[in-house]
Amino acid sequence: MNTASLRVVAAGPLVTFQDGGRLGHLRHGIPASGPMDRRAHAIANVVLGNPAAATAVEISRAGASFECVGASLTVAVVGGRFLTSVNGVAVGSDVAMTLVPGDQLVVAAGPSGSWAYLAVAGDLVASQWLGHTATHSLSGLGGGNVTAGLDVEVLATRADPRVDGPVGVFAGNGLVDGAVRVVLGPQDHRFTAEALRHFVTVPFALTEGFDRMGVRLDGPQLDLDAALSIPSEPIVRGSVQVAGDGVATVLLADHQTTGGYPKIATVVSADLDALCQLRPGDSVRFVPVTPTQAIVIARARAAAFEKFLDSDLLATRRLARRLTETDLIGDVGTDILD
Repeated sequence: MNTASLRVVAAGPLVTFQDGGRLGHLRHGIPASGPMDRRAHAIANVVLGNPAAATAVEISRAGASFECVGASLTVAVVGGRFLTSVNGVAVGSDVAMTLVPGDQLVVAAGPSGSWAYLAVAGDLVASQWLGHTATHSLSGLGGGNVTAGLDVEVLATRADPRVDGPVGVFAGNGLVDGAVRVVLGPQDHRFTAEALRHFVTVPFALTEGFDRMGVRLDGPQLDLDAALSIPSEPIVRGSVQVAGDGVATVLLADHQTTGGYPKIATVVSADLDALCQLRPGDSVRFVPVTPTQAIVIARARAAAFEKFLDSDLLATRRLARRLTETDLIGDVGTDILD
């Protein structure tokens, strides 16, 4: 069994180990954590032949760099439009590549996007908490932070250059003109009519107050219609809570599990990954949908993504393999698309 490692040369803040998430523990005060962009994380794994929820390295806009040690290893970098290079040579974004010992891999922020995922062909070794490597950034529990000097061990290493090249992109993982669909409530009735009108008609911008717990928005002040004191209640990923100063915050992967601030709306799960890939200064506009519509949207998006993983993404991967194995000059190449 081959073993390789990725030696961390440098890593900025919020570079962590993440698997698919620690579901089922909200009642104990533990959020699921997991990847900020769940679809990009799954794509990076599946294109290498891993389970969709396997452990990968989540890389923030601060970037990270690695050295391949011990054995050759195929990896994939998928997510925002990050600048990926090997030994100083650019290889693009959303790409798979095979590293040999000594290769230097750099993943840095590019034109857009806030998160990228480095998956490996093999079993990435990281600490578990409650059966998962997903890192809760505030406590550090789970796989933990990826920091300079760390050797990230990979067991059952696979090196398959036939996978190298661009990775298919899921067309449904984006926002149309910055539109983020939301279900109003549960405390929307506590806000003034003007606040509700502004929430669904005036654009908001993401601020620098952006981490794995949530992102504060810059926009119109959202006033309550009266003094409000509500008991703490459960909070979910995508809740849009409004503090006493009238500022809205969208809660994300490492959100608190209970809170007493009023929540004006909840972002539809289908739009959360794309929202997380925005950057400070990017604008969004909230579009209300009914709970029934939200369910239809979520189910349709989940079905489309499952088809993409099971068919479209793997078909592209199989075609790439056949192209590398086939003599395209002679007649033998005529059957590759049969």
